[in-house]
Amino acid sequence: MNSNRKGKRGELEFAKMLQGAGFKARRGQQYCGIEGKDVIGPEGFHFEVKRVNRLNINEAMKQACDDAGVGEVPVVASRKDRAEWLVTMRLADWLELVKEADNEFKRVAAKGTS
Repeated sequence: MNSNRKGKRGELEFAKMLQGAGFKARRGQQYCGIEGKDVIGPEGFHFEVKRVNRLNINEAMKQACDDAGVGEVPVVASRKDRAEWLVTMRLADWLELVKEADNEFKRVAAKGTS
């Protein structure tokens, strides 16, 4: 399979994974030729999808950062042949997500005890 077709298949596959998790998602190039967006998914994230066996993660993250819009968190979603999907983010972005999740857990827990 050529790399272009493999990339398209990877984008479709990742979009379907997001859909399976309950998010609205679709391949960016598939509709309207949106440049720089591999997958249109949850608001606030820019996904760079890589379906390759040899990935330069630093280059992929640089591309995600360069292509991300204002206020979008750059994310690299990648998968090698016969392997599971991996997601790579900058530490500062990941810490912010964890902080938000922790605050939400605390809010729900406090609500449950009142």
